[in-house]
Amino acid sequence: MSIKVAVVEDNADIARDIAQIITETPDFELCCVCRNVQSALKRIPPLMPDVVIMDINLPDGSGIQATEKIKRIIPHTEVMILTIYENTEEIFKALKAGANGYLLKRSSGEEIVTAIRDLMNGEGPMTGEIARKVMQLFRKPDVAAQTDALKEKLTPREIEILQLLSKGHTSKDIAREISLSAFTVRTHLRNIYEKLRVHTRTEAVVKFLKGD
Repeated sequence: MSIKVAVVEDNADIARDIAQIITETPDFELCCVCRNVQSALKRIPPLMPDVVIMDINLPDGSGIQATEKIKRIIPHTEVMILTIYENTEEIFKALKAGANGYLLKRSSGEEIVTAIRDLMNGEGPMTGEIARKVMQLFRKPDVAAQTDALKEKLTPREIEILQLLSKGHTSKDIAREISLSAFTVRTHLRNIYEKLRVHTRTEAVVKFLKGD
């Protein structure tokens, strides 16, 4: 079964390049290419793609707001933000809106394909730069204080795994890092999701950062 991908990007050259990457990948299917928020909200929900690649800065609004609306209509669709922005505030806004992954526009075609596959495997891809920005939030005193209550719900191992998640590590990376089997890591993740009442790794990281 092919992976259905929709692209929301106002820059014609970038949109064409991403569309070409999708169409040239054997098990990918390009659903549509939208150039603005209005088009995305009209065309994408009926198509129910597996993944939406979303730009942030669109001519008629914010890709972050579009992400929030799309996730509300088709919550099982994965949204990956692809943008030039790498400031902490924009990252956090996108994650809170429901984005499942976050890559910079300078990412290679191979990185984009890998990120889409990671999304379909339950991962939440982030570039190294983005992961470092997320980790900066952990060092803010107000955020650190907010997460204390949540830490009481989690075991030390679960906290360790959650912190590795926030650095952009995949489940396989975490398994290697802390010398556990991939199965054990997935078990810990299920426990974390249940305790935090979330369904994805991105939601878990956001909730941990917010201290909800």
